[in-house]
Amino acid sequence: MQKRLTFVLQYVAYGLALAFVFLLLTTDDLSLGLGNASDDSGRVSFNQAVARAAPAVVNIYASKVYQDRVHPLLLDPFLRRLLGEPPASLQQRRNHSIGSGVIMNSRGFILTNAHVISDSNEINVTLNDGRQAPAGIIGMDVDTDLAILKIELPNLPDIPIGDSSTLRVGDIVLAIGNPYNFGQTVTQGIVGATSRKRRGLSFFDDFIQTDADINIGNSGGALINTRGELVGINSAIVSSTGGSEGIGLATPINQALFVMQELVENGQVIRGWLGIEVQTLDPNIARMADLTSGGVWVSAIIKNSPADQAGLLPGDVLISIDGKQTSTPDQAIETVMSLAPGKQVRLEILRGWERQELATVIQQRPVTRIP
Repeated sequence: MQKRLTFVLQYVAYGLALAFVFLLLTTDDLSLGLGNASDDSGRVSFNQAVARAAPAVVNIYASKVYQDRVHPLLLDPFLRRLLGEPPASLQQRRNHSIGSGVIMNSRGFILTNAHVISDSNEINVTLNDGRQAPAGIIGMDVDTDLAILKIELPNLPDIPIGDSSTLRVGDIVLAIGNPYNFGQTVTQGIVGATSRKRRGLSFFDDFIQTDADINIGNSGGALINTRGELVGINSAIVSSTGGSEGIGLATPINQALFVMQELVENGQVIRGWLGIEVQTLDPNIARMADLTSGGVWVSAIIKNSPADQAGLLPGDVLISIDGKQTSTPDQAIETVMSLAPGKQVRLEILRGWERQELATVIQQRPVTRIP
């Protein structure tokens, strides 16, 4: 009888152990999917993720002070004799814009959108804890619509940094910002797409698409995952009304960190430049020319650019740059951008039906100015 009882107890112990392991595994799976979104009561919440990120998200108030211009007619000599001299002191006016930003470290560097603070001569930042400070511009990169500000305050919060390359379509994300100057607001959605390109919003389009509500004032704010990690900078919306219609676009944090480092160290982003415009190559031409790896069609050459100096011509097919294949226009742009100015490169091209090689020296991409 004792042996039977021992036998039964052993199997009961094995069963309990297996149940415990299964519970641990399912709990881990839930935490991976929702980022520990359930509290002790079983309620699904992203409060912990927001609590980690929100203190580092700030409101940005940018303004430009200018004077009324004298109407040209008032400068006419006849009218000046008739009406007198125009007033010496003109009324000052102020244009305002609102946006958001993210404190990236305790040194006070803030990442935001360039369009939030462009053409401003006075920028003020309000932290989530109520503190306020003026901000100076460290640098702007119009090509990615990103800018770096700096404030001087003690005990600044920062934000956990995620990896935007790991985002998948369907992942839950949260947008934090200051829409319509309501104050800090959190909205929730999913990743609708990654690597959205050529929307005409910036030169290097590579956006995260989300249906988390992004409105006026959200620009420059944080897009976080369910662990509270920063994965993007909210940049724009696609809308016919000016308000959120379910298509928001954020700059991936991996790209933003590269731009931030360049702006802090150099005041601008240093990129390679070839001076060409390219388009997708007709597949029929690629097939007839036996271009198994593809290529891009050169549609325009900028005068005195490295491409012009190499002898590249509109109508050429660009097969590779510095040994790297260029099967799409985006790939060609990214390859050139990654090359250091001063580097000698070889261009493999197809001219007519003949393959040729050209040589040139990469230059630094001219800085894009805000109109």
